[in-house]
Amino acid sequence: MLADSVSVSYINPAIQHVDPAVSQAKFQQEIAELRSLEQDYRRKGWFLLEASFPKVLVAMAAPQLSPPAIVCGVAIDYTNYDAEAPSVRLVNPFTGEPYLADELPTNLPRAVEGQAVELPGMPGALQFQQAQSLMQAYGPKEIPFLCIAGVREYHLHPAHSGDSWELHRAAGAGRLVRLLEVIHTYGVAPIKSYGVNLVPQIGFEIAEPAK
Repeated sequence: MLADSVSVSYINPAIQHVDPAVSQAKFQQEIAELRSLEQDYRRKGWFLLEASFPKVLVAMAAPQLSPPAIVCGVAIDYTNYDAEAPSVRLVNPFTGEPYLADELPTNLPRAVEGQAVELPGMPGALQFQQAQSLMQAYGPKEIPFLCIAGVREYHLHPAHSGDSWELHRAAGAGRLVRLLEVIHTYGVAPIKSYGVNLVPQIGFEIAEPAK
């Protein structure tokens, strides 16, 4: 994913330098597209909490669980859109605060081909799969970012200098629905059940004073 260890958590919120009317019109198109199928997206567990230019806040829930659970919030900043890609963060849906890497409720694992291993007596090679996180950070206290084309932090990272926003802009890589689909596909839809961790504890009785 990333070729070096340069942190991107230093990136400050963008300052609007594109004509605000242009960015706001494109922003409203993104919101209108989401709202045009609002009932369908709600059944998937998407809840639009805020849509005030340039910010969008969506809560992602897992309706397949019983009881359903809110997994995370998604905060998207469309400042300077679409001259620049939007910024995407996973956030606490109740406070809007971005999760640190060690707080993420999901790191959006994606299956990729791993090493092929040849086993004696078996024809061909056995292809293994491994999980690759779409949320990238360089320490547990860093604010991670969504590492895909179409996200501001991805294109600003020096490891992706050869994959500029302009190469993906016309294809709609920064569209709101597309970004939410990625997060839903890898971070919410795969959740099938609740996990319960049993922690054995030693029970003590109050002992009588020693005589």
